[in-house]
Amino acid sequence: MKELSKQDKDAIRDALMEYCSNYPSQNRASESLNGVSAATVSQICNSKYTSISDDMFSRIAAQIGYSLERWTLTESDAFNRITFAMTDAQAYKNTTWVVGDAGCGKTTAAIEYRRTHRNVFYILCSEDMKKSDFVREIAKQVGAPVDGTNLRDILEYAISMIAFLQNPLIIFDEGDKLTDSVFSYFISIYNRLENKAGIVFLSTDYIKRRVENGLRYNKKGYKEINSRIGRKFFDVNVATEQDVYAICQANGLTDMAEIKRVQREAAQGEYDLRRVKRVVHACKRILEAKRMKGEQA
Repeated sequence: MKELSKQDKDAIRDALMEYCSNYPSQNRASESLNGVSAATVSQICNSKYTSISDDMFSRIAAQIGYSLERWTLTESDAFNRITFAMTDAQAYKNTTWVVGDAGCGKTTAAIEYRRTHRNVFYILCSEDMKKSDFVREIAKQVGAPVDGTNLRDILEYAISMIAFLQNPLIIFDEGDKLTDSVFSYFISIYNRLENKAGIVFLSTDYIKRRVENGLRYNKKGYKEINSRIGRKFFDVNVATEQDVYAICQANGLTDMAEIKRVQREAAQGEYDLRRVKRVVHACKRILEAKRMKGEQA
């Protein structure tokens, strides 16, 4: 990892202060971050960097959605549709399940939405999450205490904090990875937050087959979940050739031959934006190397 400049640290500080503004206090914000103390948050926000390692700065940047790679986001059709779904859910307290292929930009859009809107909480789901993990992650993200032993009390406290806010939104990323036991637990959370908060799930279309099978075999909780998302998924298309062109231009790749190369790579990779990002980076490195070689000649 390269050494961070003061400019890098100042940029992370500004992003952290913006992140903290989404919470009632800096202490609440620090509780939502893994491995980051309230003292560390306070020191960085007050530009006291002496005792803060570059690794800590990078850890904070990753958790609050700030990229040190200087990557410029572009508003593709998928990005705009995902943003619309989140905006609608937050404004009208709806529950929506957004479905799109891996690499279409769901996570990027969600983190950017959280960064630019108040009272938005992002939870990344995983296959090994138990009920206790699920509840504590929700509580941690909203800045509620997580050190209790009674899950019901932890959840009730977190939900009371969410319900107190104006138009809160909870985003569950990779929701299809939750086990059935945790999946069904969402129903009790929904019931407590109905008409009090918007909820958005993000996942691949695997969830469609899972819900279909759950309904076919009358598995516990699937009818309720299907009803709560309006019996319909919000589909997002993959990026297009035009989107890839816009990404190249926005990130300083203007050589048409190289843009065509990126577009070919994107088409071969089913327009996975993670692959697009890597190819754009590689093309820029190659062009920079050629430029430097030319100057030395």
